Amino acid sequence: MNTLQERLEHVRQELPAGVELVAVSKFHPAQAVANAFEAGQRIFGESHVQELRQKYDALPKEIEWHFIGHLQTNKVKYIAPFISLIHSVDSPALLREIDKQARRVGRRIPCLLELHVAAEESKFGFTPEACRALLREGEWKNMEGIEIAGLMCMATNTDDTDRIRSDFHTARTLFDELKADYFADSPAFCQRSWGMSHDYPLAIEEGATLVRIGTAIFGERDYSQK
Repeated sequence: MNTLQERLEHVRQELPAGVELVAVSKFHPAQAVANAFEAGQRIFGESHVQELRQKYDALPKEIEWHFIGHLQTNKVKYIAPFISLIHSVDSPALLREIDKQARRVGRRIPCLLELHVAAEESKFGFTPEACRALLREGEWKNMEGIEIAGLMCMATNTDDTDRIRSDFHTARTLFDELKADYFADSPAFCQRSWGMSHDYPLAIEEGATLVRIGTAIFGERDYSQK
């Protein structure tokens, strides 16, 4: 698998029906995104606002941009006009700011609540109990600029497949609970974003509907793009 197109096609062939590919293009040049776009990929994931804005301006407007990294509240306004999905809502304050900026530009932005299920303290996100508390409190129900569309998580960075599977299973179980308790009548609450280049087969087995894959498509990142 030498060319980007071949690698992209290889990943696509491994995804069952109902699982969408988010091609993680952060730290890769706009030309690499253009090449993947020409090969038929439409959803791309970025995690730095400035880089995303530059690529948005330079690349075809048919691209569906997903924000997958830690998002600072003061940066939301720069992506609110065009972002298709924010995977990484990790605090009530961020949800409020997305709502504010979405209403400012006349949009309703789909968002995923990010769970912290991994062993590393450095990762962002709600604990399962904090996620339950956010929904139970109910402020989100009055936010006209956001739509809670599901959950996102990152598994523990380990070679222990049992631990990785356990993390994804925890997220899937919580998704099912929240769907029943808060979103039974909401078809929009349907996305489960977990799985990356090294663990997406396990993520798919544990119910992922979106997998975020970069290295297996684009190769190692060019950190000079940061």
